[in-house]
Amino acid sequence: MEKMKILLVDDEPRYLETTKKLIERRGYDTFTAESGEAALRIMDTHSVQVVILDVKMPGMDGNETLRVIKERWPLAEVIMLTGHATVDSAIDGLKSGAWDYLMKPADIDQIIEKAEQAFDKRVRQEEKIRSAQARLYMKSPRQILKDGEA
Repeated sequence: MEKMKILLVDDEPRYLETTKKLIERRGYDTFTAESGEAALRIMDTHSVQVVILDVKMPGMDGNETLRVIKERWPLAEVIMLTGHATVDSAIDGLKSGAWDYLMKPADIDQIIEKAEQAFDKRVRQEEKIRSAQARLYMKSPRQILKDGEA
């Protein structure tokens, strides 16, 4: 089974550094980005399954970053991270395709639990896609006989 790779996106370097260390102690590969633009560059070069994305950031905010992520990597699962003042923005994120949201300050157990749930959802989606693709290539015995007659 593929190991979950998490991307943390937040404009607070101290939060990123601390949270990354805590997540990596649990055995997950973790990348960090201090902006939406930096997050997209990381996703261009690394296979990230779960993104933990701060809603309120200077420049490209979380909701704008979410829209680009879902457009370019539709299977990536995104968990919005928000403070009390921006719950409406987190709800907008859910409407735009975010998997869930967390309130700041979220403890590491909450973050890991949500990330694992999001990762499980992605794995199930990938299995459904592979199964559907396999059905396209499999022929029924009747179709094989028909093809043999032609």
